[in-house]
Amino acid sequence: MNSGKVLLSVLAGAAVGALVGVLFAPHRGKVTRKKIARQSGAYAEGVKEKLSEIVDSITEKLEKVKGDVTEYAEQKMHKTENLK
Repeated sequence: MNSGKVLLSVLAGAAVGALVGVLFAPHRGKVTRKKIARQSGAYAEGVKEKLSEIVDSITEKLEKVKGDVTEYAEQKMHKTENLK
């Protein structure tokens, strides 16, 4: 699954959950706002963690590609020098 779609799904789920929570809240506004503030902090932390995982994954893949390209270039340069 595309990591962008996962992130979008997480954000959409958080928004829907907050909306449903407000609409069906059994408490007064002040209490509900405090609960929303606490839950949004937890959602934000989850999004930060997922985003960090995505960035780490992309960084690892870029480093691998960089190493592969460097190795390939060195092999071609070595072959070119041998032909001379």
